[in-house]
Amino acid sequence: MNSPDPVNRNSDARPGWVPDEIDVTRPSVARVYDFYLGGSHNFEVDREFAAGVLDVLPEMAVVAQQNRKFLRRVVQYLCAQGIDQFLDLGSGIPTAGNVHEVAAAACPGARVLYVDNDPVAVSHSRALLTDDDTTEVLAADLTHPRSVLDDPLTRRHLDLSRPVALLLVSVLHFVGDERDPAGLVRAYADALAPGSHVVITHASDIGNAAATDAQALYNRDRSPNAMRMRDTGEVEALFGDLTLLEPGVVRIPSWRPEPDSLPGRDDYPGLAGVARL
Repeated sequence: MNSPDPVNRNSDARPGWVPDEIDVTRPSVARVYDFYLGGSHNFEVDREFAAGVLDVLPEMAVVAQQNRKFLRRVVQYLCAQGIDQFLDLGSGIPTAGNVHEVAAAACPGARVLYVDNDPVAVSHSRALLTDDDTTEVLAADLTHPRSVLDDPLTRRHLDLSRPVALLLVSVLHFVGDERDPAGLVRAYADALAPGSHVVITHASDIGNAAATDAQALYNRDRSPNAMRMRDTGEVEALFGDLTLLEPGVVRIPSWRPEPDSLPGRDDYPGLAGVARL
């Protein structure tokens, strides 16, 4: 299986796998996050933006890595609960340890649908997953739930009459209040079978001035996307009346940590929670 050629970090030349409609002069949330995770599918403009964030929040790369560790823990937990279908909204660019890899190891045969509206993320995901018939990629905007849920690919790949894990990992902080993120979560949850789970991780600047400064960078002109960090109560509200699992909404490293892991600091700039329908 051949993956697209990585971006030449010393050149802004357009790689052959990049769709023509992509503006390589403007940073992308998916590509910036790829850089935080040590990936190679990002451009100079993404690295420059990420460098600015790292200047004010040096731990940002560690935060992204902790988020990925949480993703592994939660997928393993969900597989142990008998969940073998995953709807990953705002999935970004696949890197090592993404949902389909963790699920394949924890519950072989699990089906994963990645959903993203970034053409680079979609193009690269499809190239990587050509030979994987348990995983599909849908180009769609998560803020239009019906277009995602009613798409023929979704209906063909997932059985919505059975429990599904809805993953909203590091994405809802890019959905402003005016777009009613809690209503979006509710719209998806209402379409899922009893026993389904909703997983959310979310940026937060509670007690962390550096995280507030990083948020300001995302809200400037020419930034990838506006960011709306939320506090614990606001993230809890995203789950609506769903039943939150223990330990509730907590700092990402503190959600059911590995026995030998360090606890999350009180100013850790990210929250996580899981709820059951």
